[in-house]
Amino acid sequence: MFSIIRTNRHSKALSSTVPTVSLHACIHILHVCVSYLKIVKESFANVNFVGDSKENMTLINITEELALIPSGEFLMGSDLEEDHKPVHKVYIASFYMDKYEVTNTKYLRFCKVTGHQLPELWNMEGFRCGPNYPNHPVVGVSWHDAVEYAVWCGKRPPTEAEWEYAARGGLSGMSYPNGKTLHPSDGNYTESGKGGPVAVGSYPPNGFGLYDMQGNVVEWVLDFYDPNYYPSSPSANPQGPSSGKFRVIRGGGWHSGPYCNRVYFRNALPPNWVDFNVGFRCAKEFNLE
Repeated sequence: MFSIIRTNRHSKALSSTVPTVSLHACIHILHVCVSYLKIVKESFANVNFVGDSKENMTLINITEELALIPSGEFLMGSDLEEDHKPVHKVYIASFYMDKYEVTNTKYLRFCKVTGHQLPELWNMEGFRCGPNYPNHPVVGVSWHDAVEYAVWCGKRPPTEAEWEYAARGGLSGMSYPNGKTLHPSDGNYTESGKGGPVAVGSYPPNGFGLYDMQGNVVEWVLDFYDPNYYPSSPSANPQGPSSGKFRVIRGGGWHSGPYCNRVYFRNALPPNWVDFNVGFRCAKEFNLE
């Protein structure tokens, strides 16, 4: 794993036999128009403009890029490795999660607006990181970078438990987000032969409508890492240890083998570490209003 520690218009003539429209009908039409304009205004409240110029602007509806993950219980972990043990039941409250990993385009916009430093690997063609790959997941970002981006757009990193629950997509007892086995048609990992990240959403989603929960890039999550956390983990909405030297990363990437893409697989890195195989996605609270 390569890594860096950061220091025409047409018209018709009107006929003389145009019917008369009553004042009441005119008022009714006006009310309809006003109502329509209100709907349009509310719709655009959830829209972001992305691009360097008016000609290149793309409309992105924020709500369409989030999946609502329903509340529920699942069995977290596995008995294959010590830091995966024990398998334990966890309840997760409903929350929103990005359907896609954060892309180069989105991260570039964040950097332009806030003045945040571009990723260490920016414009490195081999890692497909930069404006020439707008829909590829951003890589070369630390845990701190991911948190700053998430806060900027009104979100947060998912917890480790939320990530695994969401990655399972409602399936139980499976090793991968889409079933028992992993095939190159399921995601971008070492056996897919892509040689780097691919555009987000290139492979089928899981049961919760989330893309690339296996392969493409490994993802930062909120939690500190502790190999002995699971035995004492709360049974409802665990937030991870209160302290630690490392932050958890979840899911496999394009440079990861099948084993590291397993839905319960845990790994960790220093929070200031950046890597060509690591990116992130965000989560958001679900509040009933």
